[in-house]
Amino acid sequence: MSVNAFLALLVYAFVTSITPGPNNLMLLASGVNFGILRTVPHMLGISIGFLVLLLAVGFGLGAVLTAFPVLHMALKIAGAAYLLYLAWKIGMSRSMGGKDGAKARPMRFIDAAAFQWVNPKAWVMAITAMAVYTNPDHPFVSVALISIAFTIVNLPSVSVWAGFGIALRGFLSDPMRLKWFNIGMGLLLAATLWPMLR
Repeated sequence: MSVNAFLALLVYAFVTSITPGPNNLMLLASGVNFGILRTVPHMLGISIGFLVLLLAVGFGLGAVLTAFPVLHMALKIAGAAYLLYLAWKIGMSRSMGGKDGAKARPMRFIDAAAFQWVNPKAWVMAITAMAVYTNPDHPFVSVALISIAFTIVNLPSVSVWAGFGIALRGFLSDPMRLKWFNIGMGLLLAATLWPMLR
């Protein structure tokens, strides 16, 4: 991969990692509701989970899903159902820091990592990166370079969204504002399904 191609890959990784999507909207809500320290496992889970997904796609999983459309459809349905469940949980949250009951907690590392496997945006990012930037003459090197590019860019990009949430904590300390913020975040998260359903 040339230097110019790698720079283009870095730009692609940055743009796709920092733009709104399920992960970033959930981090924004987590930053508001739980603060930075309790959101760190969520951020790390996204980055590591996406890296594992990216490697799996690069080493053949994308081809398997193309060969078996039923498996691909089952993954989409499971992803949509889980995303709607998360949207409901965010929308129904009513106080910061999980004070509204033991059930309210930030997403754990393993949950965030596993979510990448049903996250429609993560799949689009991974499949597109591998389709566009993989060199068939050097597949292993290409997959490694794509993985390095996303590793460099992904965690800082998703952290920005948690930071936005933390910046909003003071404003949203009013229960009524927090209620409407969480409802809005839940609706926005559910709306991220629209591109997948078209």
